[in-house]
Amino acid sequence: MLPENLRSFEVAAALDGFDPECISTGKYDRAELTLEIEPAKIVPVCRFLKEQFAFVRLSTVTGVDRYPSEPRFEVVYHLHSLDRNERLRLKCRVGTRSGEAEIDSVTEVWQGAGWYEREVFDLFGVRFRNHPDLRRIMMPEDWNGHPLRKDYPTMGAR
Repeated sequence: MLPENLRSFEVAAALDGFDPECISTGKYDRAELTLEIEPAKIVPVCRFLKEQFAFVRLSTVTGVDRYPSEPRFEVVYHLHSLDRNERLRLKCRVGTRSGEAEIDSVTEVWQGAGWYEREVFDLFGVRFRNHPDLRRIMMPEDWNGHPLRKDYPTMGAR
């Protein structure tokens, strides 16, 4: 449900009208709007934002490890509408089941998301369902572990 203090933002209000269950929370800080989206809703939300609000540019996808908190990971999407000269940050909290974190890929909305999602997978171990080519992009294929996880051994894998 959209927090009351964000109802004045056109994009947030439209998303709330599109799907009242998609926004779990959000904030406006330092002239930047951030919306926390329910992970199961990320693809339809991104499609809506691209088609209805011209967020045609996905400038990055990155990850945050909140270890030992649960849900452990955040997947963060930075969107840019060139027509509107507007930026928007989306965050999804992704928990782990038996050590695996998963969220749907947004490559069907922005093809360029593939590279960013591969980087998040490689460095954090978050799996992107329906990704067309989910494999390591920075570390060797036989590398053990994901080096940006907070529980990754600082002296390397043993």
